[in-house]
Amino acid sequence: MAQYKKGFTLVELSIVLVIIGLLIGGVLKGQSMIENAKIKKIASDMDALVAATYSYQDKFNALPGDDNSLGATATGAAACNATGNGDGLFVPGEAICYYRDLIAEGFIAGDAAATTEATIARATPYGSFYQVRSAGIVRDATRTGNRIETLVAVVPDDVAQALDDKYDDGVAATGDFQTFAGAYGDNTLKRIAWYKF
Repeated sequence: MAQYKKGFTLVELSIVLVIIGLLIGGVLKGQSMIENAKIKKIASDMDALVAATYSYQDKFNALPGDDNSLGATATGAAACNATGNGDGLFVPGEAICYYRDLIAEGFIAGDAAATTEATIARATPYGSFYQVRSAGIVRDATRTGNRIETLVAVVPDDVAQALDDKYDDGVAATGDFQTFAGAYGDNTLKRIAWYKF
């Protein structure tokens, strides 16, 4: 009588394949959840900066960083007195003082003594930081005003698209949320700007 080697049954193989499928699905779902959390973090970071800016403006009747009367009104940001020009727009020279003013007055946490924008500004989940600007490179030349933007193009294309879809018009070159270059779907990293003020 011939002896057969004992192997796996189809049921056992099916169970193993189901388990492997569940593990792979769990990993992919976890990655998706992490990416969604980063998208929400960008939106909440920008909303927090906008809220702090408006709170400062309500208290001092000027924008942080642009405030040219801090000596008379504020307590901890005297080093920025000469920087702000009071024109209501954020220019690059006022960017460090934007954060210093908010920190010194207790609207956000941080080190008001930081000497560069990269060390004082809030970091994005993608390794860049948020800066405030009104002048400089813009995608839609008809759009003016203050904006929060990421310093370098490190936001993935699909993240920029998701933010624009959720909070604006879904078009890269128009509306309150814009990218500095490239249409969505080209799979390049994006530098984003959000006109929140």
